[in-house]
Amino acid sequence: MNIALRQAMRIQGVLGVAVVDYVSRMTLGALGSPDGLDLVRAANGETDVVRAKLSAMTLGGYRPEQLEDILVTLDTEYHLIRPLNRRTHEGLFLYLVMERPLTDVEMVRKQLQQVERLL
Repeated sequence: MNIALRQAMRIQGVLGVAVVDYVSRMTLGALGSPDGLDLVRAANGETDVVRAKLSAMTLGGYRPEQLEDILVTLDTEYHLIRPLNRRTHEGLFLYLVMERPLTDVEMVRKQLQQVERLL
């Protein structure tokens, strides 16, 4: 897990990353310290976002494994939530906080595929 977290931190624009279990609401690992943000606390809070989105998708007739990510756009940051439910780690998600001016979201998505393989 530490190797995966360190690799995610090498992605341009990433300020912090966490691996979270949205079933138990536990942060399994975190790295980075975005200014003014308690990364672990924020990651735990994002479990509600993941649960709500998966529930809404089910109500809409979508399969949970169709969800690739959830992007929250703030004035200076992106928060990317990437559920690992399409893989063997169902119940887990990656949570990234990224500096908006430095981040190419599509590139981050591609680089996260390598990070996911490490998990």
